[in-house]
Amino acid sequence: MKQPINHEYIVVEGPIGVGKTSLARRLAQTLGATEVMEGAEENPFLPRFYEDPRSAALPTQLFFLFQRARQLQEMRQSDIFRPRRVSDFLFEKDRLFASLNLDDDELALYEQVYDKLALEVPAPDLVIYLQAPVEVLMHRVARRGVSYEQHIDASYLAGLNDAYMRFFHRYEQAPLLIVNAAEIDLVQGHRSYELLLEQIAGIHSGRHYFNPVLTES
Repeated sequence: MKQPINHEYIVVEGPIGVGKTSLARRLAQTLGATEVMEGAEENPFLPRFYEDPRSAALPTQLFFLFQRARQLQEMRQSDIFRPRRVSDFLFEKDRLFASLNLDDDELALYEQVYDKLALEVPAPDLVIYLQAPVEVLMHRVARRGVSYEQHIDASYLAGLNDAYMRFFHRYEQAPLLIVNAAEIDLVQGHRSYELLLEQIAGIHSGRHYFNPVLTES
């Protein structure tokens, strides 16, 4: 890495199975940053959602909304100390899942709650959006072996992938790095990760793309 990374708050985002949490943890370790992680395993409604989405969508979504808002509010309140942070979720994307999973009445209720909670959310200095096709996501979900995630089907991931692409096509709240994560290993690989760090260090504004074709060494 030739130049230092000066971003104080980095968010790694992307659909289920793309590797955002693993990459966020690696970045936090590299940068000596504090991790701000989603904590999906803390949501008691999530296993029920994957088994029966219709009955559990609203409590699942509201739990995540309150959880993420609390984490980011705590982060904002501690800004006097300004520790560097890396997170595996962007608060605004919560609405993406809500629009996919809730019916009209539930979504109207959710939006009322969201509007109250979103007022004091800090903006990141950089967002890294990881992309991969559905078949890659399905393979990675199966490989990591979380029991309740095995109920996820390809059609749900396809809809989620499309929603993410639409969301980030319009996203302008922070500098954005879009990464093709389909065929590179940003968690265990060395060369691809070093190239990513170089990309991150050089980003100060705007939209950027990272799509290396390389052999790891």
